[in-house]
Amino acid sequence: MKNLKNSLAIGLSLTLLLFVQGFAHAQTTIEEFAAKWENSKQFTLEVVDKMPDDLMNYKPHESAMSFAEQIIHLSSAAAGISQRFLNGAAPSFDIGAKPSNKAEMKAFVTACFDYAKATVGALSAEQLAESVEIFGSTGTRRQVVGLIDDHTTHHRGAAIAYIRANGIEPPRFRGM
Repeated sequence: MKNLKNSLAIGLSLTLLLFVQGFAHAQTTIEEFAAKWENSKQFTLEVVDKMPDDLMNYKPHESAMSFAEQIIHLSSAAAGISQRFLNGAAPSFDIGAKPSNKAEMKAFVTACFDYAKATVGALSAEQLAESVEIFGSTGTRRQVVGLIDDHTTHHRGAAIAYIRANGIEPPRFRGM
């Protein structure tokens, strides 16, 4: 019985160690982020394309953001967070813009995503490891990059739900 407990404890310890090591190395490189972010941009543009013009202001509840607001928010947040917390230069476009049609929205999405990608791509390994205060918390710039990606996915997912709520088949997800 004692050997079984020792073996179990060793096995559990090794599993935990491997998990922690795998997690520590799970961070993506800038090149991997850039490829994933480009895919995210293209997917977001496909989501915008799927929603008919007359449903851009659709929202499932009065307290919810509209479809257009979801897309504008996820885009402007990516650019704004990049500028403020990732040493971004002043963008060449208005982060606070409110596109009024699909063509303007797609141009805005493209500008915001490209700006975030360029800003992240300009960071050195040392800068990515630096801690910054962000929204009442502290994290590394690398974690801020993950936050931008997660935030984008969250709001794009809501926009996809709006498409489905209107009986429209959303674009097929592709992770890479």
